[in-house]
Amino acid sequence: MAASLVWLVTILASLYSAVCVDDKCSACNAIADVLEHGLANEKPRNHLDMRHRLDSKGHRRGKVIDYRLSELRVVELLDGLCEKMEDYTLLKVDSGKLEWVKVENWDNVTSNKQEARAYSKDISSYCGRLLEETEDQLEELIKNESVKPGDVSKVLCQDLSKHCKQTSVSAEAADDHEDDGLKVEL
Repeated sequence: MAASLVWLVTILASLYSAVCVDDKCSACNAIADVLEHGLANEKPRNHLDMRHRLDSKGHRRGKVIDYRLSELRVVELLDGLCEKMEDYTLLKVDSGKLEWVKVENWDNVTSNKQEARAYSKDISSYCGRLLEETEDQLEELIKNESVKPGDVSKVLCQDLSKHCKQTSVSAEAADDHEDDGLKVEL
């Protein structure tokens, strides 16, 4: 009886941690930071030439699609985003606050490594759910060039997912300062 109770509690605890991200706003901001990094570091690309057919006179038929407006661009930006989040974990930083930080080397993590790995899985699965909820709208906004570097967090976390509340200008400045903590590398 006691063994089955321990087994049940263990299963429930692991399920709870797999679907639980306590501070969805900070997790969303960490995801937005990675997406913003991808947008900012995009390399210029040529238009996509979809003229693969020839007409009876030997002229190519089809469309030339601007890469910036293409679905391929969206796929390249979002594909692998959640896997990149496995490099993030929730750690206590200098201020004593828990923040999502990118881990460059897991051997340098001084806190409980198993717990840190669990947090990285949590944010990765949260990322998958977040993209599932917002993918269609986010895709359209990216294709319409409505999402610019510096604006990703507001669009993704406030406008689309509603995981962060809209703030005043002074609070946004404080949030920008907090976002700097996401770039701490171990």
